[in-house]
Amino acid sequence: MVAEIGGRRFEWGSRTYVMGIVNVTPDSFSGDGLGDDVVAAVEQGLRMVREGADMVDVGGESTRPGHVPVTAVEEIARVESVVRRLASEADVPVSIDTYKAEVAEVGVAAGATIVNDVWGLTRSPAIADLAARHGCAIVVMHNQDGTDYPGDLMDEIMRFLAVAASRAVSAGVPKEKVIVDPGIGFGKTAEQNWEVMQRLDELKELGHPILIGTSRKSFIGKLLDLPASDRLEGTMATVVAAVLRGADIVRVHDVLQMVRAARVADRMR
Repeated sequence: MVAEIGGRRFEWGSRTYVMGIVNVTPDSFSGDGLGDDVVAAVEQGLRMVREGADMVDVGGESTRPGHVPVTAVEEIARVESVVRRLASEADVPVSIDTYKAEVAEVGVAAGATIVNDVWGLTRSPAIADLAARHGCAIVVMHNQDGTDYPGDLMDEIMRFLAVAASRAVSAGVPKEKVIVDPGIGFGKTAEQNWEVMQRLDELKELGHPILIGTSRKSFIGKLLDLPASDRLEGTMATVVAAVLRGADIVRVHDVLQMVRAARVADRMR
């Protein structure tokens, strides 16, 4: 399965692609939030590309547990210039990380060719139509309020993602451009996150490329009793595990190290 995104060709299943994280926020859980420093954010994104990132994901609102939501106006103010400059200066696709249709609209107008929706089109279904109109790829992530699941955990996640992916395809987004993400760290306990990691290959049944985001997350920190700033090796282990279980994209903070880990894991796979 092949997708053309932002002028680049992605052959899903041929190797694992790396998405670098650019947080234009003051309160990122991982300690890498750049606030409103456009220059620093652009420099970080370009550095990630030099280190091997295949795409960069720009976000203007923290989604960590207990985060303070921001208005669409504030989110746009944080991300628009960063997306515009990265889209013109980087030679990889730029993703806008938002669940608000108005922010996604501005991001796409600024040059983003991927919309990364952490609420899987449940908060802003219009994002699917936006992506279809502009020929963008879309990431639909599983998310929910709370950590209770009435049935089998992975079955529930797959049902959610199947509905989200179908909504995007029905809107006109090509199947190969609809990327599914099981939402590690979102609406899940640490133990549930580990179960998702162990059963990640079940997502292949959906027939869409798979993105996984484990970078520096708390389930790693709880296991190793380490702060977000000291979870590099733990993240690397989860990236390798995800690759061996069929991930197509890994979303990470530490691009250079994860590119190397993914290449080795790809060779093993």
